[in-house]
Amino acid sequence: MKGVVPQVVAVAASAVVAAAAGQTGRLAPLAAPGDVLNPAWRFVGLPSQSMPRTAYAIVRLPADGLALRAEADASYGNLFHPTPDGRAGTLTWRWRLDQPNVATDLRQKSGDDAALKVCALFDMPLSAVPFVERQLLRVARMATPEPLPAATVCYQWEPRLPQGTVLDNPYSRRVRIVVLRGPEAGHMQWHAERRDLAADFMRLFGDEVAQVPPLLGIAVGADADNTRGRSVGHLADLALP
Repeated sequence: MKGVVPQVVAVAASAVVAAAAGQTGRLAPLAAPGDVLNPAWRFVGLPSQSMPRTAYAIVRLPADGLALRAEADASYGNLFHPTPDGRAGTLTWRWRLDQPNVATDLRQKSGDDAALKVCALFDMPLSAVPFVERQLLRVARMATPEPLPAATVCYQWEPRLPQGTVLDNPYSRRVRIVVLRGPEAGHMQWHAERRDLAADFMRLFGDEVAQVPPLLGIAVGADADNTRGRSVGHLADLALP
């Protein structure tokens, strides 16, 4: 269940790191003093991961300031930040796709990679999950010490599918994808996003639950482990007031 397993870290441990980083709002800045990645954002990979890790770095772009650079090269890995208060709010950010991975195809497992993604992880009750998926999730939870979410909404930049496409992750329906930027968005251009996490959750998971469960945290990432391809993108100004 690649779409679920690596996206969560131990919330309590990460919360301690975030508090020490002096965050403002509910998310610490991606960049820490010295133009380095903020330790409040924890790297999370696959259990016993042997493949390369997606490379994340804070860079200073001419005329654009500080940004997170995500380079996936036949690699996997996400950055995760907990939201201990559990409130879903309005998530905002800017992102830019520099080099797409043209081999991606979110409709099948062999193409399930992302040049850029921002995900919201929800602590949906296991009892609300359909029976077969509930059993699969239980098996996945036994295979890792991480607290796996029962519902994740991922916003992705997809070079093949049109903007507005909504689909299930091919590995697990516990992850549902919204294509925010498609091939029409172009490359090397910044785009600003603003998402009502509660509204999006209910739009995608409202058939399973009547109210929005606690928000576990936010993950950002890029991967190219299925296609063995390469992509480069930048993300900045990620905020959750």
